[in-house]
Amino acid sequence: MKKILITGATGYIGRRLLERLLREDGLQIRLLVRSKRKLRPDTVDKVEVVEGDTFDQQALALALKGIDTAFYLIHSMGAGGDFEDLDRMSAENFREACIAAGVAKIIYLGGLGVKESASKHLASRIETGEILSAKPEKIQTIWFRAGVIIGAGSASFEIIRNLVQKLPIMITPTWVKTKTQPVGVEDVVSYLAAAIDCPFPENTIVDIGAETMSFKEMMLAAGRLMGLKRWMMPVPVLSPRLSSYWLILFTPIPYKMAAALVDGLKSETIVLNANAQKYFPQIKPRSYDTIIRDALREIEEDQVLSRWCDSSAGQFCDIRDRDLVSQAILRDVRRIGLGGATPDQVFKSMCAVGGESGWFTYNFLWRIRGLIDKLVGGYGLSRGRRSSNSLRVGDALDFWKVADIKENKRLLLLAQMKLPGKAWLEFDIQSDALVQTAHFLPRGILGRLYWYSVLPLHHFVFRDLARKIVDQANKLPR
Repeated sequence: MKKILITGATGYIGRRLLERLLREDGLQIRLLVRSKRKLRPDTVDKVEVVEGDTFDQQALALALKGIDTAFYLIHSMGAGGDFEDLDRMSAENFREACIAAGVAKIIYLGGLGVKESASKHLASRIETGEILSAKPEKIQTIWFRAGVIIGAGSASFEIIRNLVQKLPIMITPTWVKTKTQPVGVEDVVSYLAAAIDCPFPENTIVDIGAETMSFKEMMLAAGRLMGLKRWMMPVPVLSPRLSSYWLILFTPIPYKMAAALVDGLKSETIVLNANAQKYFPQIKPRSYDTIIRDALREIEEDQVLSRWCDSSAGQFCDIRDRDLVSQAILRDVRRIGLGGATPDQVFKSMCAVGGESGWFTYNFLWRIRGLIDKLVGGYGLSRGRRSSNSLRVGDALDFWKVADIKENKRLLLLAQMKLPGKAWLEFDIQSDALVQTAHFLPRGILGRLYWYSVLPLHHFVFRDLARKIVDQANKLPR
């Protein structure tokens, strides 16, 4: 039985690869994750889990012990200005730990592009591949390179879908004419899974992608498949900074990530070798029209398995601050009687808030707060939620993140909007009441001023939220 390690298993690609490999025979799977709680309980029962990251030598050694093939699905897109150093150190740590553990093969997913003309983030991912491949005499590295990955929940698809839905006429920067080769997320997963048993003779770079298209052609085709006629007018005056602000206003992507993606779209990302056909003739990348239809169907059927914001570095998507809730020094507590509703009904009701369902009566105040957050570089409300009827630890919920969830008892949301401090929103179902608590840990005097300035709004918004959750619960079937 082959032993497989997946890093980044709670991320966009990692979750889907894990689901695929769990359906395969003859594999024993181990995961290296920062938080075991972000895995579904039924998944934990099927795999081995080591908590840690690539900067934890002890966790790395434990995770790689006895492993035959290790997947490296990590990058520092969400980290700060030192992301290049973090990527470099992470890759070196991982390669050396794999060599020490006797791992036979590393499989890495990076991006298409030429290092000399690539953006900083893409160049860092290319450098990561070079580092992982640097010692072919000691370990084999299979380096997949993909361009724009399209699938329900991918950052690229959400940008395309939101722009096409919201803007009948688009004044666009000249980079929309840049060529790339989009590829469906399920095709990417197929290549990664097939690489486990593929007998590569040496270190190999495998470029993957479907037909060559421009970003403009991709958006117009998506509009056609969505039944929408769209017009685009490229102009040379839209700088990358302005383009990034354009994206954050109309898509769920926050500014820093938008800036990185825009920067990457300025240079071509096309396939430069034929190794995909050579080593994987059984895999035929689906057409762009097909992968767009598949992504739209997954959303319509509420079957989105993973999203771009499930897990990434630093500020974007982590839940590491969840345990600080006990340190909060300012609180707004609301206690609402259940009025005959059962804990099950209340739990279903409180897990349905946000996204398209909104936040009840004072939705306009939530929208204003979301717009302010967007303008200062935060998420706003446009990130929505992965599923309309279920939540899991690590899920995005507008500008919140699910930090803890206990069925029929508790939901804890960690604030990811721009704040002078840390904030949480907790729902606790007791025997006779729903206790809703807004916790705040201020940062200096500015944090305290912020809390007291919004307290009058909290009086209306939070009181209404708790009451409406119970009202909705009483309307649900028992």
